[in-house]
Parts: sequence; C-alpha cells; structure tokens
Amino acid sequence: MIVEQIYTGCLAQGAYYIASQGEAVVIDPLREVFPYMDRAAKDGVKIKYILETHFHADFVSGHIDLAKKTGATIVFGPNANPTFDCHIAKDNDVLKVGNVEIKVLHTPGHTMESTTYLLKDENGRDHAIFSGDTLFLGDVGRPDLAQKAADLTQEQLAATLFQSLRTKIMTLADDVIVYPGHGAGSSCGKNMSKETVGTLGEQKATNYALRGDMSESEFVKEVTNGLTAPPAYFPENVRLNKTGYENLDTVLKRGLTPMNAAAFEAAAEETDALIVDTRHQNDFIKGFVPQSIFIGINGNFAMWVGAMIPDINQKLLVVADPGEEEEVLTRLSRVGYDQTIGFLQGGFDSWKASGKQIDTLDQVSARELSELKDPSIVDVRKKSEYLSEHVENALNIELDYLNDKMALVPQDETFYIHCAGGYRSVIAASILKARGYHNMIDVAGGFSAIKETSILVSDYVCPTTL
Repeated sequence: MIVEQIYTGCLAQGAYYIASQGEAVVIDPLREVFPYMDRAAKDGVKIKYILETHFHADFVSGHIDLAKKTGATIVFGPNANPTFDCHIAKDNDVLKVGNVEIKVLHTPGHTMESTTYLLKDENGRDHAIFSGDTLFLGDVGRPDLAQKAADLTQEQLAATLFQSLRTKIMTLADDVIVYPGHGAGSSCGKNMSKETVGTLGEQKATNYALRGDMSESEFVKEVTNGLTAPPAYFPENVRLNKTGYENLDTVLKRGLTPMNAAAFEAAAEETDALIVDTRHQNDFIKGFVPQSIFIGINGNFAMWVGAMIPDINQKLLVVADPGEEEEVLTRLSRVGYDQTIGFLQGGFDSWKASGKQIDTLDQVSARELSELKDPSIVDVRKKSEYLSEHVENALNIELDYLNDKMALVPQDETFYIHCAGGYRSVIAASILKARGYHNMIDVAGGFSAIKETSILVSDYVCPTTL
C-alpha cells in the first residue's frame, strides 16, 4: 500500500494518492491532473476512483478532467447533487482498491455533503482518515460557507458538525493518521496547524474543538466565533466544482498567447482586460506597465487573486518573468480564473525596450520612516496580526477587504503603507495606484523591518482598526 500526500503550499491544500495491487485512488485532486496520471503510470496502476470530500470553495478540483482522461469514477458522499456523472456513495459504503478498503463516513457540518474517507490496510485495520474540511490539525471546518445551499444557519451547521465529529471521527482509535484537506494559511479555517499530517490522538489532546468535556453549545459558540467574511470567489468555485468547467488544456492554450508590447497594449485597451504582474515585488516597484496590479507568483498567489479580483470571469493579461507564464496560468486556473487572453512576450523588459510609458511605486526604508514626525500609516495586515502588535495610531485596513473599504484610504495626505514583510503592501499599493491614488509610499520590509527601528509599537487593541 502506498499513501502519498501531495501538498500545494500556495493553496495550503492537500491532495492524496493511494495505491494497492494495481489500483489507485486520488482524493481532492488539483486542476492540473498530469502529476497524478504520471504517478500512477510510474507505479503501473490504474486510477479507479476519484474521491471528493465535498464541493470545494477555495479551489477548482481536477475531478472532471481526471475522470475524462483516465476513466476513473468520481465519488461524492451523501447529499451531493452534481450535474455530471458520478457515484453518490452512502454512509458506511466500502470501496475496494487492490488489497485495501476505503470506508465512506458521512460527516456533514462544514457542508452537508462533507465526507471523510477511512482507509483500512491489508489486514482490515483502520489506518488513516482523509478528512477534507471536516477536521484539520488544530481546527475544524468553518460552518458558515454552506448556509445558503443548505438553508441552515451557521449555528445549525456547527451543531451538525459537532455530532459528526463526536459520532464518526472521535470514536476511532488514537493511532489513526489524520490527513486533512488544508493547513495553515487556508481561508477554510481559523486556527490550523502548520503541520500537515498528525494522529487522531494528538488532535483529541490538542484541538480546541475536540475537547472531551465540550458541550454542543460550547462547540457552536467557539467554532463560529471570530469568523471573517470568506473571499468573494468561494461561491463561484463551488459552482464550478458542482456543475463543471472548461478543459484546462483549452484554458492554457488560450492564455499562452504571446503578445509584443504593442499587441499587449492594444489588447488591454480593447478588451478591458486587467493586467496582472506576477514578478517579485522588488522588481514591480522599480517599474511596471501602467494600470497593472501586482500579485507575485512567489506568495500565496492563487488565494490573493481570488481575494482581490472580484469577478472570476474578468479577462486577464499577464506580465511574468520569462518562462513562468504556464505556471502562472496553472495557478490562476486552480481558483477558476480561466479568462487569461495572453501574456507579455519577453516580460517587462520587452515593454521597457519598446519605449512605452512605465510607472513606479515610491518606497522608503523603515529607518527613513522612523525619522518622520507623526507619519500617517496604513497597515494592511490581518486584524489578528494588527491587534497582536502594531505601530501606534496606524490605521488598519485589511488587504482582504481593501476593495470594499477604499473610501477609508487617506486621500488628502501622504501615507505610508506596510504589511508584515512587503508582499501584501505592494498588492495594496498597486491596486490603489490603478484606482487613481498617488499619495502612498510603501515601507520596504514591512512590519518586520519597522520593529527594528525606534518607532513606537503597541500591543493593545486600538480604535483605528477598521
């Protein structure tokens, strides 16, 4: 028996590959399916099932393309109602894969179709659970995402999740391995561990939501406390996972259209396409195509695309370091942004060489900031980061909600914008500049660099949090 976790850091997402005696299953695959097919070919096995733990909101799964390319059967748990051919398993059904078995455990609560898959080894012993968004390491799935689809409140979904955990998960042995759907950094939970594999016994001992003496009402209160609004693209990803999507090969072929500077400029003007620059923030600051926004490929790219570009059908043009264009398009497709119409051939250097206008962002060092008297500061970190520690009197406008809180941005004075290390603040500054703001200056190195200066830092809650 082979069990492999295929973890994708930029989505904080875990897909899984299980193989035994000539057969394999893939659990919650990403949009690009050839890595799973290549692994199966290497092992000389046939992919028999594609198991989906639920209709994912934070990424587009590769289940449909993988099924078409391999002939494998897509499996969902009870209550799922997709529009494509698949097998809807019943609670406690058993799927045979080579010499092992996978038991279907219906665990609603995060969503009503949420299902955990229990892997039994060759001796029939419970080996591991693939818990999707039902159970994470350190947390459980948020119960507010499926309210509309389930026609239930988040409190009712949380109560359902409590029962699922107590009757289906916590009754299993402590040595059962837990393979979760996500780790730290995902928007699907609020307290997830950086670890991506653990045991059920560890979770019973350390996970706040699995306390043995916890009542249902306590669980509901704690699990629903502190939930922030999910990214706007989540419902669209659910829809795509439920109803289907364009073949990835077609998406890549369309997006990998090279354009010289003149064609690129004309495409932007004629189609109202949004220009997304995916280079490193330090390169972007020094020069970029006017009106483009920065979302660097080396950060949590897919999640920030979903958070900052409200329309999943927005036409896109890409500026990337030469050779990275296909990787950029693949990551865009993971969250359903399939409408890229081309990229700047030769990268930003070709734009400069053409003699066309360029734009830049102003930047100061943290040391230079510390020498200013009462500067106006905008902190775009998450509220939790800000409340933990922040520059006194800084205004907190979380990057996630910048589009909705644009009116709060200072308009008549120069302000200095920072995040934790410099990535998110450049995203924010680029969006603001594209919207006509020219009065902001980025702080190089962000809060990490600011803390090394003499600037007064506070760790108490302050009324400038918005």
